[in-house]
Amino acid sequence: MRKPIRGQKNVKEGVKILTGTTVICVRKDGRVAIGGDGQVTFGNNAIMKAHACKIRKLYGGRILAGFAGSVADSLTLFDKYERKLEEYRGNLVRAAVELARDWRMDKVLRRLEALLVVADAENLLIISGSGEVIEPDDGIATVGSGSGYALAAARAMIRHTSLDAEQIVRSSLEIAASICIYTNDNITIEKL
Repeated sequence: MRKPIRGQKNVKEGVKILTGTTVICVRKDGRVAIGGDGQVTFGNNAIMKAHACKIRKLYGGRILAGFAGSVADSLTLFDKYERKLEEYRGNLVRAAVELARDWRMDKVLRRLEALLVVADAENLLIISGSGEVIEPDDGIATVGSGSGYALAAARAMIRHTSLDAEQIVRSSLEIAASICIYTNDNITIEKL
């Protein structure tokens, strides 16, 4: 089967192929760091911007979040997730579950092409484009086209080095940027 073009639906698998960025979040030794590259890609062959910020702190700086996918859709999800955080007084998991529930039930939200990574001091979640909430087993969450490279690098560093969460995030993004054409080395990092 031929590879789908960016944003096309892979009919056989029923999933959307999202390209254009890499975001990684790592929890290690009581520390949490999230990072993202700065590249915004238009179509499959044009870099529109090199210094975009795809991560931020939410809820008074107590929650980290990052996105991959359509920028407009991602910003919409950020906004909706922030409202859920306010509604559930900063409860990261409850806000994520309620957002996912809304996502599955709302005709407009179901069409949003975005993935979110959210984390606080105790939890790390991926909120998927189809309304799932996923808690990674190993304290590493990645989204975007370079996520596989960043994930592999982070797992190796956690197992074989004494680097802290922020150092692992930075190094993983640098490795992803050296491999993935949709990821650059203009890295932004936030930490708790």
